[in-house]
Formats: sequence, structure tokens, C-alpha cells
Amino acid sequence: MAEQLAQRLWNPWLLAAFLLVGGYFTLRSGAFQLRGWRSWLGETLGSLGRDDGRSGRGLSPLKTITTALGSTVGTGSIAGVATAIFFGGPGAVFWIWISALLGMMTAFVEKGLAVRYRRRDAAGQWRGGPMYYMEDGLGWRLAPRIFAAACIFAALTGGGLVQANSIAGAAREALGLNPLMVGAVLAAVTGVTLAGGLGRIAGLCQMLVPAMAALFLGGGGVVILCHLPALPGVLWEIVSCAFQPSALPAGCAGYGISAALRYGVARGVFTNEAGVGSSAIAHAAADTGSAGRQGLWGMCEVFLATLVICTVTALTILLSGVYDQETALTAIRAGTPEDQRLGAPMTMAAFAAVWGQWGALLVVLCLTLFAFTSILGWSYYGEQALEYLTPGRGARRCYRLAFLAAVWLGCLGRVEEVWALSDIGTALMALPNLAALLCLSREGLELLKSVKRRPGRGKRWA
Repeated sequence: MAEQLAQRLWNPWLLAAFLLVGGYFTLRSGAFQLRGWRSWLGETLGSLGRDDGRSGRGLSPLKTITTALGSTVGTGSIAGVATAIFFGGPGAVFWIWISALLGMMTAFVEKGLAVRYRRRDAAGQWRGGPMYYMEDGLGWRLAPRIFAAACIFAALTGGGLVQANSIAGAAREALGLNPLMVGAVLAAVTGVTLAGGLGRIAGLCQMLVPAMAALFLGGGGVVILCHLPALPGVLWEIVSCAFQPSALPAGCAGYGISAALRYGVARGVFTNEAGVGSSAIAHAAADTGSAGRQGLWGMCEVFLATLVICTVTALTILLSGVYDQETALTAIRAGTPEDQRLGAPMTMAAFAAVWGQWGALLVVLCLTLFAFTSILGWSYYGEQALEYLTPGRGARRCYRLAFLAAVWLGCLGRVEEVWALSDIGTALMALPNLAALLCLSREGLELLKSVKRRPGRGKRWA
């Protein structure tokens, strides 16, 4: 039931909407994500450690991007890519790349608008996101409430169920741990962390995300280097399978462009959230006086989460030989895909092909910590959406209890059913958000011009 609804929401209209909106912003900006790559990287990663006149009220640039990355990297970039390859074939990786490249400009507009239309609450903290630029920028009343309600649903499913499910699956595969026990421990630790609010969440993300990203990329890089002679063939397979009908080359037989496009774009969106609007809530809390510059951080987030980490995951799976197309197609047609061939277990097997048991444990460690930060980040997104709808302590307590229950239950569900629920929540958020971004496109793209005009930096953007 959930899988059928997810399919109807995503294929083909919402898939096309993400690509078209990203393509529109790319054309209007002159493909800035490609032509100006040195500039936006210099203004983001290259600026870490600079003061830039921050006020001390709000999240630092590093905390902002690690909190946003923490909610996407891990389950999306480690388990999600494996799921996309299994159900969509190698061609799905190509569409992950395309969705990321186009999504970089969507992310710029989205994060910039989130900062431009944010508000301070009674405690002096920033609050922002799509519901605020829908209401204040466009005067909409119903759409921001639909978005907020969908965000709560997505937090419980994609943030609670999916993340916990990946942790439990990895722990069962590598360590033989009981999912029931894993769920209970994970829910308890999550509850303690949430009690510390955004400051504690951001602090943990700043500590964990860079270290785990470096560990995962380093381990995956060794796997790729060990299979380097096969790399050109795998790259060609990715590109060719992205456009081939199911009846053509044996390497792509049975998948076809529809499956590759559907799973590639869906998983690509899940790994970077460009156009969904969720991570804009974290960027709105940034300690910055420039909405345009925060938009650049949004571009950097998509680049790191999808074009870097997802690519390493995909190449390790396809190069190591743990993915067998005929086996996958047979299981899909029979309707009996095995959990050990999906998600995190497939990535673990790819690392283990070179690193042995240590490779599987490395993936479990990275996935567990990344997924844990994802749980924390999404819990914050859902709570902010709830406060927009009904700012009361009683509602917040009920939400936190429901979220912890979702974390526990996620450890017990089947992986494909959990992913389908996540896709539904993501779709319901994206529909009003993409419409709002298009309506505010002129204003959003003006933010890019304001950043280009920064004193002493103009020539760097040509």
C-alpha cells in the first residue's frame, strides 16, 4: 500500500518537478555551481576559521552545515545509495549525480530565503524555514501549514523510522544484535540528547560528522583504489544504463530508464534534501548577516552529501562485486528481495571485500553515528514545524514521545516498507516547497547577485 502510494507520488511528476526546478535555477544563474565552483568553495569550506563578523547568537557556519549534513549523510548516502542501485540498477547513480548538480542551485535559493525570512522567538533564537517564506514572502496561509504537517510526518518516518531501521540492520548484520534491544537503547540515548535542545544537537554534529565523513571516505577510497583498473568500465556502465531501455545491453537488462530515474532522483533528493525544505530549517538558525552567503553553504552541503559521499558509496558497491544484477532482478520480479542485499548490508559487504570484517565494522560505526545525528536533526525539524502550527509545551512533549516511539519501531520494520513511508513524507513536503521556490525565484536569485557584489570579491565570480 505505502509502496504504491510512494510510486504514484514520485513517478513521474514529482521526479520531473525536482529536475525542472533545479534546471530552471541553473539556467537563470548561468550554471553558477559549475562556473563559479572555486568561488563558492572558497566562500564556504575555504572560510572556516574566519570570524566574518558573527554576533555569537545562532549557530556557527560549521555547526550549521554539520547539523544539516548530519540529517542526510549516513542513511541516505550509505544505505540509500545501495537501495537505489538494487532497485534501479547502476544507472540510478547517474541520476543521483544529476539531481545533485541541479539541486545545488535549488539549495542556494532555498537556504537563502530561509535566512531572509526568519524570525526571532521570545528567547531571541532564530526560527525559519519554508513555512516562514511561504507566509511572509508570498502571503500564503494554507500551504505553510500543509508543509509543516508533512514535515512532522517526514520527521517521524524518514527521520525516526528510516534512520533507526538502518542502524538496526547494520548492527544485526555485523554484530548479531537483537533489533529490539538496539531500538530500546537508541530511543533512550535519543531522548537524553533531545533534552539538551538545538545547542546539544549542533555540538554533537560538529564533533561527529567531520570525523565520521573522513573515516568513511578514507575506507571507501582504499576499496576504490584496490579495484582501480575496473573503474572506467563501471563509470561507462553507470552512464549507459541511465538511458537504456530494459531490453538492451545485458548489463542493464530488466531495469530501464524509468527505474533508474525514479530511484536515482528519489535517493539523491533524500541525501541532500534540496527542494524538500527540511535542512533550510537548520540553515535559518545560522549566525550570519548574509542570506546569500548562507545559500552558498547550502550548495556546499549538497556537494558534500551527494557528489562526494554518495559517489564513494556507489563506486565501492559496483567495483567490489557484491552487487549482482541478475540476482537483484530475480528477487525484484519475484517480490522477495532479501534485507541482507539491501541498504547498509550491501555497503558493508563492499567494504568487507577489501577490509574484511573490519570493513563491515567501519560501515556500522559510520552509519550508526551518522544515522544518530540524522535522528537528532530530523527531530529538530519536526519540532520546529510543530511549534509553527501550535507553539505549546504539551504538544512538544507529545511529539517527542511519538518520535522516540518511531525510533524504536523503526528497528523492527522491513527496509523497503520503511523507505516507502519516507518517500511519501518527502513528497508531501516537496510539493508546496517547490511551488514556493518558483514563486520567489526572482528574489532568491537576487541573493546570488548580492553575494557577487561583496567588496573585494567581484572578479572571482566571473
